[in-house]
Amino acid sequence: MPGAGKTTIARALARRLGKQFHDTDQDIEARTGVRVAVIFEIEGEPGFRRREVETINLMTALDNVVLATGGGAILDPRNRDCLKTRGFVVYLHATPRELLRRTRFDKSRPLLQGDDPRTRLETLYQMRDPLYRETADLIVETGRQSANMLVADLLPRLEKTCGLSA
Repeated sequence: MPGAGKTTIARALARRLGKQFHDTDQDIEARTGVRVAVIFEIEGEPGFRRREVETINLMTALDNVVLATGGGAILDPRNRDCLKTRGFVVYLHATPRELLRRTRFDKSRPLLQGDDPRTRLETLYQMRDPLYRETADLIVETGRQSANMLVADLLPRLEKTCGLSA
């Protein structure tokens, strides 16, 4: 979900694990030369999602990578398949209330622009949470702990469940 901490936590995990960090939204922006919000304006969500499928297919074929995806990546079954079959998927779970607290001043999230971001987050959550749970190998409650605390809690769980070590 937007604001769950995907980029922050993935970047910190990659650093601690000695792996490359990639973020699908950042990769799309680097390849197109424009921000995700501009892609949404010009091509709409379907155009962005096509680019996202291509990027996830490429990124999940790499070795020794920690990948942060956009929150909506889970909507496409091709993405779910790539993520599930080519990697270990961690779902950073947060409630819509907590996500709103984290994103309320962020103007860079195209899906949360508008008059009622709370309702939008609740709608996205209802649609996406079952897909995240279906795809995830590990579900982590993010709560209000710091990113460093979350990574410290997550590392032993990753070591136990998938053999990764820092």
